[in-house]
Amino acid sequence: MSSERSATAGSPAPLCSEPAGADYRDWVRRSYLELVSSNHHSVQALSWRKLYLSRAKLKASSRTSALLSGFAMVAMVEVQLEMDYNYPKLLLIAFSACTTVLVAVHLFALLISTCILPNVEAVSNIHNLNSVNESPHERMHYYIELAWGFSTALGIILFLLEVVLLCWIKFLPIDRNWKKHKSVPAQPGEGHTGRDAALTSTIIMAPVGLIFVIFAVHFYRSLVGHKTERHNQEIEELHKLKVQLDGHDRSLQMV
Repeated sequence: MSSERSATAGSPAPLCSEPAGADYRDWVRRSYLELVSSNHHSVQALSWRKLYLSRAKLKASSRTSALLSGFAMVAMVEVQLEMDYNYPKLLLIAFSACTTVLVAVHLFALLISTCILPNVEAVSNIHNLNSVNESPHERMHYYIELAWGFSTALGIILFLLEVVLLCWIKFLPIDRNWKKHKSVPAQPGEGHTGRDAALTSTIIMAPVGLIFVIFAVHFYRSLVGHKTERHNQEIEELHKLKVQLDGHDRSLQMV
C-alpha cells in the first residue's frame, strides 16, 4: 500500500521535468536564431551604408570636378595676355602647368565617377537586402577614394593656386598701361598698382589655403577616429555575441 502511494506520488515528476527541458531547449534555440538574424541584419545594414556613402562620394566628386575643370578651361581661354608686355617666364610656365594639371586631375576624378556611379546607382535602386553584394563599391573602394581625394583635396588646392596665378597675369600689365597713359609724373608708389593688387590676392589666398589644409587634415583625423570607434563597438558587440552563444552551448550540454 505504501509502495503504491509512493509510486503515484512520484509518477508526475518525470512528466513535469521533460516539458520544462523541452521549453528551455526551444527558448535557447529561439534566442540563438534571434541573435544570428540580428547579426545578419546589422551586417547587411553596414553594407548598405557603405554603398550609399560610396554613391554620395561619387556624385559629389563628379559635380565638383565638372564645375572646377570647366572654370579652369574658361579661365585659360578667356585670359587676355598683353602681347607687348614682357611677362615673367616662370609666371607663364606656372600658369600653364597649373591649369593643365588641374584639368587633368578633375577629369580623371570625373572619369572614375562616370564609370563606377551607374553600377552603384543600379544596385541602390533595387529594394532587396541581398542585392548589395552585386555592387562593385567594395572592390572599387580604392578608386572611389582616389576620385574623392583628387576632386576635393588636390583639385581644390590647385584651383586656389590657379586663382593666384591668374591675378598676377591680369594685374601685372596694369602698371605699364598706367604709366603709358599718365601724363602727370607719378607719385611715389603709384606705379605699382597692378603688382600690389596681385600681391594682395596672394596674401589673402595664402592663409585660406593653409586653413583649407588644416581643415582637411583635421577632418580626415576625425573621420578615422570615428571609424575606429565604430569598429571597436562592432568588435565588442561580436565579443558579447560570442559570450552569449558560448553560454547557450554550455546550457545545452548541461541539459
